[in-house]
Amino acid sequence: MSSRIPWRVRAGTATLAVLAAAGAFAAPGSASAASPPGAGRQAVSYHGYRIEVPADWQVVDLAENPQACLRFDRPAVYLGEPAEQSDCPAHLVGRTAGIVVEPLSARSAGQATAATARTPRGKATAPTAVSSNDTIQIAVEDAGVLVTAAHTPATENLVRGVLASAELTPDARRTELPRAARRPGATSLTAAGPQPGSYLGKGFDTCAAPSQAAMNAWQAGSPYSAVGVYISGSFRGCAQPNLTASWVTSQTGNGWRLIPIDVGRQAPCTSFSLKMSTDPATAKSQGVTAAAAALTAAANLGIPAGSAVYSDIEGYASTASCKAAVLSYLSGWTERLHSGGYLSGFYSSASSGIKDAASEYGNSAYTRVDHIFYGWWNGAADTNTGSYVPSTYWAGHQRIHQYAGEVTESYGGYSINIDRDYLDVGTGTPPAPTCTGTNLDFTTYPTVQSGSTGDQVKAAQCLLKAAGYDPGAPDGVFGTSTTTATKNFQTGTGLTADGAIGPKSWTALLSRGSTPTVQNGSTGEAVTRLQRALTAALGRTVAVDGAFGPGTDQAVRDYQSSRALTVDGIVGSGTWGALQSGR
Repeated sequence: MSSRIPWRVRAGTATLAVLAAAGAFAAPGSASAASPPGAGRQAVSYHGYRIEVPADWQVVDLAENPQACLRFDRPAVYLGEPAEQSDCPAHLVGRTAGIVVEPLSARSAGQATAATARTPRGKATAPTAVSSNDTIQIAVEDAGVLVTAAHTPATENLVRGVLASAELTPDARRTELPRAARRPGATSLTAAGPQPGSYLGKGFDTCAAPSQAAMNAWQAGSPYSAVGVYISGSFRGCAQPNLTASWVTSQTGNGWRLIPIDVGRQAPCTSFSLKMSTDPATAKSQGVTAAAAALTAAANLGIPAGSAVYSDIEGYASTASCKAAVLSYLSGWTERLHSGGYLSGFYSSASSGIKDAASEYGNSAYTRVDHIFYGWWNGAADTNTGSYVPSTYWAGHQRIHQYAGEVTESYGGYSINIDRDYLDVGTGTPPAPTCTGTNLDFTTYPTVQSGSTGDQVKAAQCLLKAAGYDPGAPDGVFGTSTTTATKNFQTGTGLTADGAIGPKSWTALLSRGSTPTVQNGSTGEAVTRLQRALTAALGRTVAVDGAFGPGTDQAVRDYQSSRALTVDGIVGSGTWGALQSGR
């Protein structure tokens, strides 16, 4: 793809200083100069936050170049607040490394998640910051900036080295992260139903979620009512400064349908730098891991269970081994999404990935995806798949056709480079793996690990299998297969992968499933799961009877208080999200 982004380096402004590797640093207005950067590096300062980046990285001042696309497919650092419009190619896939340093404001704070780190007073670094979807995010309150650093597995150490070089300069002015953003799991913002839901008509997808103003203008003037958004994946090419839970709630409340997309590992027979394994078992495990991250992203954005999430696997020259890897990856992807109550979707070119999936439509060795989203740029706004897919496959409102690519359209003064889509989708129900016949109700959930036996082990094995991490037939013996399944589950959930099922793993396993709002007076299966999970999380017995009464209400409030959640006794997306992440 061609670049239309003019790269600029600007030095000596009031908020930005970019120096050559051999030059000395002196921020405007500083009383003293900082030490020069090391060989092969350049110093960059914004709002009193200074880092050293490789000398060959591009540096983009968004005040000077407001429409620059915040893209990560080439190394760059972006400084300033993203503008209402950005000049991004619609179909940008791939990532190297990049950093965005923007003012800490109510808008930017909306991007904060449970993985966002905060630096201590007087510090510009957060050495223990975790990476989520190959992105490290740090709120540097003493400089009033939010730092978002994208990487791949191969460039994570490089990016962490850049973040470790951070210093505060005399220009730093403190701005605290808004309190609501410090507890992102407590958000009650939720999309208006499963996405994309039931819809027949036109849509579009674009690399970066458009601003609210752009979405309003396009709603009034465009023929589109659905929009594809890249919610997760280690190979996303664009930053997402607009994509927050508030943005999701606003768009779906205004009638937009969302197409949630994940861009992760690509087919092994491509030249992409991030590829799935050629070993089918490993590829399936990688699909499970990707789906787990997508579920976390969906929960953070308020995209509820019942929604479809589409794995973007770009076109490839198929071979037997490549096809087996892709379909194994998609099997893991689908099974893990189903375990979380979501539908699975698959985006690829009609002539490669989609054709391969169709050729194994009835093969029970693979778990079939629920929706197909196919690129066939024939200009026809329909869901005809030609010779690529039989018309009887995915025929129950399970298709999206990307029928034109990388076209620029303008409505209400807002121009966006898009891919055009046509949707025929319906609300489906993912199959829910169950543990029928296995006792899951215990007064305590003790730690079980290699060598353990008994009913609690059998329960754990069943829960792991239902979650898409197969330990083999539940036999009540915690052996090697159960240890492996446990570690894979813990990795996919973001827990320490120690292979032992303790309070955190029990909590995440027992709470897994749909996340309806329940409160005093509620009854049913969701309340039963809640009571089991609370027993594990709090380390005390909560009666498991499926009825949300005073005892459950008190346990919920105790849990919310101990996890810094809003203490209201109501179990919504925030409390469910905390439970399902093992908190």
